[in-house]
Amino acid sequence: MTGKFSESNQIEVVSSFYELINTAFQSTKNTICWERNLAGDFEEIVSQLQLKENITEVLIEDLLVLKLSEKGNMAREIILNDLQLLTDFGALPSLNLLKNYDRDNEFDFISTDVYSYHVDRSPVGTDTFLCTYHGAASDILPNDQVTQKILIPEIREKLRALHDGPEIEFEGFLKEYFFDLHYQPKPNAKPVNLGLGHLWRLAVDHPTQKVLPCVHRAPRENDGEYRLLLIC
Repeated sequence: MTGKFSESNQIEVVSSFYELINTAFQSTKNTICWERNLAGDFEEIVSQLQLKENITEVLIEDLLVLKLSEKGNMAREIILNDLQLLTDFGALPSLNLLKNYDRDNEFDFISTDVYSYHVDRSPVGTDTFLCTYHGAASDILPNDQVTQKILIPEIREKLRALHDGPEIEFEGFLKEYFFDLHYQPKPNAKPVNLGLGHLWRLAVDHPTQKVLPCVHRAPRENDGEYRLLLIC
């Protein structure tokens, strides 16, 4: 399969939803992309939706009541189809209109918000699916281009001081507060931007996963522009 992402050792590119859900992660490939060039006016949909909070879930009925042009309606049909495909697969997709996520400013030496490179963790065998229809898109990094933040000596010492408890409980403390999920890019790391319209499947940290989880981050939003994001 040729395309924008096919050169990456991290990304497996497919051409259908069936391939997206049935292709196995293997070796360094912990990200699968249904690469698409979507027609339709997604900006028209965003312009008609109402932001109620910084992150507002958009329901199917919210989409159905919009008065759209032909291109706007094409975009709506694509979104509705994606939601249906993922629901039929057994996932619980959510369509979000996003101004911004909450920032974590509690500590000056480590951040645990989604703008920090991180992996997702699940107690069950599942994957993360996402598609950005409008606005800034997320980034991913290969696992060999990042360092787990809790392994960086100066950060680890500050976390140890923050813990201030028995050494035997330290690793549990790191997991309890999600410090172990976050990563620092190495010098000369080359992130891949996930772009618009592609439907992605990212490997998650869970006991049965055979590959390393995908390291990713939410983007800094463009000024004055909302994101329209499908995620589950």
